Amino acid sequence: MPGKSLLNCLLSLIGLFVCLLANAQTGDIRGFVYDKDSGEPILFTNVYLEGTTMGASTDIEGLYAISQVPAGDYTLVSTYVGYDTARVAITLKAGQILNQKLFITESGVMLTAVEISAAKQEAKTEVRMSSIKVSPKQIEKIPSVGGEPDLAQYLQVIPGVVFTGDQGGQLYIRGGSPIQTKMLLDGITVYNPFHSIGLFSIFETEIIKNVDVMTGGFGAEHGGRISAVVDVATKDGNKNEMGGKIAASPFMVKGILEGPISKLKENGTSISYVAAVKHSYLDQTSKTLYEYIDPEGLPFTFTDFYGKLSMNSNSGSKFSLSGYSQKDQVDYNGSSLFGWDAFGGGSNFIIVPGASKVIIDGHFSYSQYSMELIEADQKPRTSTIGGFNLDLVCSYFLRNGDIKYGINVGGFATTFEFFNALGLKIDQNENTTELGGFLKYKGILANGKLLIEPGLRLNYYASLSDVGFEPRFGMKYNASNKLRFKAATGIYTQNFISTKSDQDVVNLFTGFLSAPEERLLDIEGNKSNNNLQTAYHFIGGVEFEPTRSLTFNVESYYKGYPQLININRDKLFPTDPDYVTEEGNAYGIDFLAKYDFKNWYVWGVYSYSFVNRDNGRQEYPPHFDRRHNLNFLGAYNFGPALNWEFSVRWNLGSGFPFTKTQGFYEELSFNDGLNTDLNTANGNLGILYEDELNRGQLPYYHRMDLSLKKSWVLFGDSQLEAIASATNVYDRANIFYFDRVRYDRVNQLPLLPSLGVSLTF
Repeated sequence: MPGKSLLNCLLSLIGLFVCLLANAQTGDIRGFVYDKDSGEPILFTNVYLEGTTMGASTDIEGLYAISQVPAGDYTLVSTYVGYDTARVAITLKAGQILNQKLFITESGVMLTAVEISAAKQEAKTEVRMSSIKVSPKQIEKIPSVGGEPDLAQYLQVIPGVVFTGDQGGQLYIRGGSPIQTKMLLDGITVYNPFHSIGLFSIFETEIIKNVDVMTGGFGAEHGGRISAVVDVATKDGNKNEMGGKIAASPFMVKGILEGPISKLKENGTSISYVAAVKHSYLDQTSKTLYEYIDPEGLPFTFTDFYGKLSMNSNSGSKFSLSGYSQKDQVDYNGSSLFGWDAFGGGSNFIIVPGASKVIIDGHFSYSQYSMELIEADQKPRTSTIGGFNLDLVCSYFLRNGDIKYGINVGGFATTFEFFNALGLKIDQNENTTELGGFLKYKGILANGKLLIEPGLRLNYYASLSDVGFEPRFGMKYNASNKLRFKAATGIYTQNFISTKSDQDVVNLFTGFLSAPEERLLDIEGNKSNNNLQTAYHFIGGVEFEPTRSLTFNVESYYKGYPQLININRDKLFPTDPDYVTEEGNAYGIDFLAKYDFKNWYVWGVYSYSFVNRDNGRQEYPPHFDRRHNLNFLGAYNFGPALNWEFSVRWNLGSGFPFTKTQGFYEELSFNDGLNTDLNTANGNLGILYEDELNRGQLPYYHRMDLSLKKSWVLFGDSQLEAIASATNVYDRANIFYFDRVRYDRVNQLPLLPSLGVSLTF
């Protein structure tokens, strides 16, 4: 037997020597593909060696990598629908890592065809379970409410997304609350990207490069949230010439400017910038234009700033600085005054070493969000959350796949002060640190038919002394060019919790805080093993493309929540706990049909879902549980130059649940204890709720929006555009909430017509 062991060892050494020898006879080719006119990277385009089967697709930064290529002379080719083919003759030496940029020029093919090609290429080469990729061209297809298309409006038509209202509404993604969805802008954490009027966000459509909306089953590189991720990446700015846009409507005015500081050279560096600002004056214009809604005007006002500076080196290494600020203010007739301020900044970098196969990218950022609500009791509710993130990611490209690994360090501070209905104060001032690391492998097997993505993430939450062990797995099987099967599963943990209870129908105040350090009791009264909020995702789906222009996608999902943490709304005495734990689940099925051909764009979504919570006393549906949700979006370009566009969006949703009122009573505080005189004491109006939570149901919601656009080419690349739009065109009285005390129904926004103009140069 010793001889057999020696033989096995010898064979292993021979195998290792053969692999090293093979690598010594091969080299790697990598680089970036750019639009020659603007200098922006080209996403998800094909790059291959002519006459061979060796090739790769570019990523979101335009990076491609072809590994283990035999030494020799080749022609490197980049093909992309809508662009002229680029060819470069190269010579690859054994052991060499060749960096080669490619520049392609836009041809006369319509840009929509380009986006279709990119999406289809990515669908075959990436698992991307429960992921929707959104481009600026898609956002512009949605009816332009207030004259300007916005990501906030497009997110509402994505499968699995529920939107709760025009006035301060929030997005709930497949059973997860807003705090359970991570929002990123160039890697910067944005705690609330939406404005007080829920039709607009802080994201400027014209400067968006790409949006990834991951509604579940996302990979190990993402941590700190248990439901979903929305990752927004912006353009670097035109590297060859200055340009921009100015726009005005009754809702707001905005301006965008971009251009080069140092112009792009094919074998040199470049520096570019982009800046954007917008300000809403709806609170003033509505007093005249929308007086029929409220003579005092619509109480929403906001201001946004964004800026970015990008530097690219000859090797493709890149460094950028970006930042944003946001300010919102709402005054509901003096009864409620609330608003928030937010800002953030950060840097992103990509390092392409000349002699290493590993490419390093990462970012450092800091952001902060502060909110205050003052109501009739004049007791301010305040909340602030802020912190930094540092991410380092290494990518190692293989012949059939890649390996990614990295670390994350985050430090956060939360402050919170809240008074409940009994006047009891709940406050917190917490600092915490989070450490994370991940490893993910993507393998392309069976001649490209099978894609697998196993991964593992570890998160250490210092303030809780808890570790989140988070294995992830995703796979896709390309049964044919038209049919694909996919699945994903994983464990997810997070620390942050929200003060907005899942029992609330309408709650203007949303505070953010860390999970408490002291061990909580689970719903059975036993001490929890940890204070982490946890979720398990199980997702399966099918993609089918009967034609190049028509796509169907069906996904079923289950999200289990073995532990959620909520603020204790039933706290009666100072000794009662501030927080309670709950369990829950969310499950359903989403259907998506998309048709994109020439001058037609049609998007249809239907979701059938259930969301449940269990607080130990009873099971109940949270206020965002919507059984049926249907969205239809259609856009049609017409006219001799296709410079007219008509678009329509219709949404139908079943009514949200709510807890019914049984009666009212006088609520006495007994501040004087036994000396309180019940005959003379004045109490507050108390509400007696039905014992079963959220067993009532509000009426169905439905709304139609329309817009009509006309554009004119003025000179050069300058373009004038006029947009006529109408929100809620048939003036449906959709309920926002019911004021129990005043016995008054408050509706969502009625018919809102608008006319906007913009000049792009």
